[in-house]
Amino acid sequence: MMRSQICRLTLALLALAAGNAALADEKLEAVQAKMAEVFPMIEADNVFAGPVDGWYTIRQGGILAYVSEDGRYLMQGDIIDIDRQVNLSEESRNESRREVMAAYPEEQMIVFTPKEKKYSISVFTDIDCTFCRRLHNQMGEYLAKGIEIRYLLYPRNGPASPSWSKAEQVWCSDDRNEALTSAKNDIDFETHSCNPAEISKHYQLGQDVGLTGTPALVFEDGTLISGYLPPDRLEQALAQAGD
Repeated sequence: MMRSQICRLTLALLALAAGNAALADEKLEAVQAKMAEVFPMIEADNVFAGPVDGWYTIRQGGILAYVSEDGRYLMQGDIIDIDRQVNLSEESRNESRREVMAAYPEEQMIVFTPKEKKYSISVFTDIDCTFCRRLHNQMGEYLAKGIEIRYLLYPRNGPASPSWSKAEQVWCSDDRNEALTSAKNDIDFETHSCNPAEISKHYQLGQDVGLTGTPALVFEDGTLISGYLPPDRLEQALAQAGD
């Protein structure tokens, strides 16, 4: 008798769970449809369950926002878990950056690789930016610490700026590593005509990961550091990120 009661209770709980899951799916699909209607650039897969009950997360490129489960209210800003002392929004941004950067082919970057690689970071750089030049002039020290630098060219002033033209010239050189070093030191280098469309892709990628300036350092876990870090401090930050 007891066994049959337990079986009936178990079946009832499973049915309830299935019903709740179906209702949750319906709510999510309704919100996805509304967001696609209001914001055509937002894809359905970029709206998903959020870290707080009653709210969904919208994440696409550099966009991070939250929408109520009835699709009425949209909120932008950071959500902090006070008990855990964790910025949940920054965790989401890191995840997004990690996915975006992992999908970008390394052969479309300018890479300086140490003999013994311990860490790898992506660096968005502007050829004429003072702190970008300081970072590059310490390349030997970064490499000595086992830090691989994967450059993406990000002329801060956008297309048609002098820095953009220099970035295209670097990209169209036979030895991009050497050309980048020369450009950052105002030394002439050989270049030729080519399709420099990759500069536009680098620039768009920088906007997608939420750049606010250069240099911008993106760790493999998606952490974004805005600004220059000397070799010792960068090594410490990478070691802490890996803990």
